[in-house]
Amino acid sequence: MRLVRAVVIGALGGSALLAAAAAPPAASRAAELCVSVASASAECGPAQALWQDRSRLQVRVSDVVYRLRLHSSQADVTVMHGSMQIDEFTAPYAWEGPALRFDDLDKRTRYELKPGARPR
Repeated sequence: MRLVRAVVIGALGGSALLAAAAAPPAASRAAELCVSVASASAECGPAQALWQDRSRLQVRVSDVVYRLRLHSSQADVTVMHGSMQIDEFTAPYAWEGPALRFDDLDKRTRYELKPGARPR
C-alpha cells in the first residue's frame, strides 16, 4: 500500500498534494504577517487571512490585500490597495509547520503568514 501511495503521489505531483494538505479549510482567521527585505529583520503585524478554498487565500493588513493563488510550488500574488492593483508577482512558497512562507525574489522580500492573532 505504501508503494502504491508513493507512486500515486509521484505521478500526481507530490508537492501539489502536500501543499493542498497543508492549507487550512476555507474560513477567515486571525493571523500575523511578517515581512523582511534583504537581510533586515522581519517586521510583523496583525493580519486577517481568508481562505476561499485550499488554493486561494486573501491576506488583509489594514487596507492592503494580498491575493494568493497557490499552485504546486509557486504562488501568484496580487497586491491590492482598495480597488487599485499595486503589485503582482509569482513567488516560490513553502509550508513551515502551520506557517506559509513566500518570497518575492526580484525585490528580495520574504513574507511569512502565521496563523493565530499576534500576542499583545
